[in-house]
Amino acid sequence: MTLLKAVRGTRDLLPPETELWNRVEATARRVFARYHFGEIRTPIFEDTSLFARSVGEETDIVSKEMYTWEDRARAQSEKSQSLTLRPENTAGVVRAYIEHKLDATGLLQKLFYIGPQFRRERPQKGRYRQFWQIGAEVIGPPSAGSESPLRDAEVLEMLASFLNELGITGWSLALNSVGSSADRPRYIAALREALKDKVPQMCADCQRRAETNPLRVLDCKVPEDQPVIETLPRIADYLDDASKAHFAAVLAALDACGVAYTINPRLVRGLDYYTRTTFEFTHGGLGAQNALLGGGRYDGLSEMLGGPKAPGIGFAMGLDRLVLMLQAAQGEAASALSDAYIAPLSEAQNAAALELARELRRAGLRVELGDGSFRLKKSFEMGNKLARVIVLLGEDEQRSGILTVKDFASGEQKKVARAELVKALRKQEI
Repeated sequence: MTLLKAVRGTRDLLPPETELWNRVEATARRVFARYHFGEIRTPIFEDTSLFARSVGEETDIVSKEMYTWEDRARAQSEKSQSLTLRPENTAGVVRAYIEHKLDATGLLQKLFYIGPQFRRERPQKGRYRQFWQIGAEVIGPPSAGSESPLRDAEVLEMLASFLNELGITGWSLALNSVGSSADRPRYIAALREALKDKVPQMCADCQRRAETNPLRVLDCKVPEDQPVIETLPRIADYLDDASKAHFAAVLAALDACGVAYTINPRLVRGLDYYTRTTFEFTHGGLGAQNALLGGGRYDGLSEMLGGPKAPGIGFAMGLDRLVLMLQAAQGEAASALSDAYIAPLSEAQNAAALELARELRRAGLRVELGDGSFRLKKSFEMGNKLARVIVLLGEDEQRSGILTVKDFASGEQKKVARAELVKALRKQEI
């Protein structure tokens, strides 16, 4: 019989790695709450046209990477529908904003999500076909200040705080402005002209993109194409006064709150809906593919999907790559040892051991419970793998209330009154 395995491009997340995932997610929830973000949960699959209209039919995501199928009609009154596993979450959030008429509140909607996305890419380290993202969107009517450059700066400052609280140092923030929908045609015309004689020397993807959407050429990562890309016109030279003023205000706000950045004139991101500010946080610890997270402003996306005018800005970060970087920084995924391993010395102490474990757990401590059928040597071996200390509970300890406790790291063994055990474990005074 063939051994069943996880599908290529997917994986199982197991302890102790999931401890790190939970820490990242808990930090995101804690930090985002301080900025008044609330959680939104959208369906894992959507109507295919949502992504074709928002992300762009000529993008690699829509043209090559989506998991799409025809949901056949089950009754004559129904129509078949093309459905797609979500390859990104911004489009679904904006669809929900429109569908639930959130613009009627007249307020900014600050929404975050945590969940899986799906793209049929070539699997590689840190990149999977089912991958997890944390992301957020700030969207609302212009009267609520959704177009303000202060919103861009606030999101960037929040992300800097999030990375710092995770203990990630050495990150870099790159910024650019891709201008408004009015700026784009002038720049694309200039790109087409500049690429006319150079594109035959470039990779097949660039040759295709030069025809369908020249802006995509700037996304190329092929090393041989970089010298050509460096000679192309820069979008900063084609921005109108309003776009220049918006970008300058974002930079001024970041300067005021001390968030360091560099300007990367080639940073356009990979989706059609971006306007004005685009950004990317990177880290050298990730190697050549060094992006931690990225995002940008999308002032016309709601209207593209048939909704009201609702400028917005958002970001997404890949948990797989973020956890990979944290693991590299720590050497390995840290196994979160329990505070104590309780070892009953005979089966007669099993019930008392469970009672003691319950007492410690109710005090907020992490506790592993052994079994009185184990030999003492096995209890010590198990305890050493699972906890900082072992608490021996035999007939004498049960009767006297004085427990024998050994610290595995120091080798120190001492007697601790049961009434003092919680305090001693919390202060690591063993």
